[in-house]
Amino acid sequence: MSDIRGHCSCGEIRFLYRGDTKWELHCHCESCRRATSSPMTTWISVPNENFEFTSGTPSEYASSPGVVRRFCPNCGSQLSFETEKMPGEIHLYAVSLENPSVVTPTCHVFEGEKIEWFDVHDDLPRYRTTRMGGKLEPDHYGPKRE
Repeated sequence: MSDIRGHCSCGEIRFLYRGDTKWELHCHCESCRRATSSPMTTWISVPNENFEFTSGTPSEYASSPGVVRRFCPNCGSQLSFETEKMPGEIHLYAVSLENPSVVTPTCHVFEGEKIEWFDVHDDLPRYRTTRMGGKLEPDHYGPKRE
């Protein structure tokens, strides 16, 4: 499998991962929205052993207990999210990849916190909160599902 590369806006911080992602999804939670100043975030999860920062040193911010967010100290671009609740994996912003079209989100999480004026018109499963803890059935599906 080829390397998948990404970087911050100014290019000071660069990273890569090898192999498959663990998951790819859209998140609507308030924490992600505030971190990115956007109505939602699209994440990918990569096993730590398949990920590395290849240039530059990102700054860190503990946004809540057990959570570390990394960002570029020069341009401020958000780069990653790690939580003690999901050890052994790093979550990357899909749009920080050099080719974000390699990402295929499979669902929406925290739709209960979604901004009322924003929606994605897809047919993906939607979860009011998270899929963690074994929730397998979505609360509903997107508007394009027939």
